[in-house]
Amino acid sequence: MSAEWTMRVNLAAAFRLAVEFNWHEAVGNHFSACVSTDGRTFLLNPRWKHFATVRASDLLLLDAGDPGTMQRPDAPDPSAWCIHGAVHRQVPQAQVLLHCHPPYATVLATLKDPMLKPIDQNTARFTGMVGLDLGYGGIADDEAEGKRIAAALAQHPILLMGNHGVSVTAPTVAEAFDLLYFFERASRTMLLAYSSGQPLNVMPPDIAAKTAADWADYSDAAFAHFEQLKLLLDAKDQSYRH
Repeated sequence: MSAEWTMRVNLAAAFRLAVEFNWHEAVGNHFSACVSTDGRTFLLNPRWKHFATVRASDLLLLDAGDPGTMQRPDAPDPSAWCIHGAVHRQVPQAQVLLHCHPPYATVLATLKDPMLKPIDQNTARFTGMVGLDLGYGGIADDEAEGKRIAAALAQHPILLMGNHGVSVTAPTVAEAFDLLYFFERASRTMLLAYSSGQPLNVMPPDIAAKTAADWADYSDAAFAHFEQLKLLLDAKDQSYRH
């Protein structure tokens, strides 16, 4: 199996799993993964195809530096090209980019103060990892917006996009999916804590930083988690692999 096909299968699995976790939104939102180390050549979901139906062979193979991309009959969604094209042009280390509007992360993004505070070990995991983009200017479909988002993701692997949603980057699909999974759980914890009306027991900065560093000892768990989730998908429907 070629490296590109493996990437296609893993990215297709990520779409299907997003549906399982109820992170999808009609036929919008986009996931991408690079098949070149410089980030210029990448896979992206086709325009307006439901996540539940995405197959490995459906994914578009795009060149981030090709100005004619949006003039082709199979052009991707304009907002997808705006964000993913810009990120893969400007941030080569962001080999995988998952952008969606999962319920709890999106609600967190609507707050005046959307900062994820370290109140348990999952929320503390993201200490120093999350950038905040509070300059929402409407649907991202122009070059300036893409460049701004890419610049923010160059500084942090996760971007909480005010009044919008969340974008997660990582070297592999498994690592990106695991970050998205835990970020959504952490957002849920944050919002449930707020809903209690009780004061938050926020960790001291040194403990939060230590907890985040300790997560590095469990980095291999992301790959095991993703493989286990694919097994669950395979038992239900293997069509994503085609």
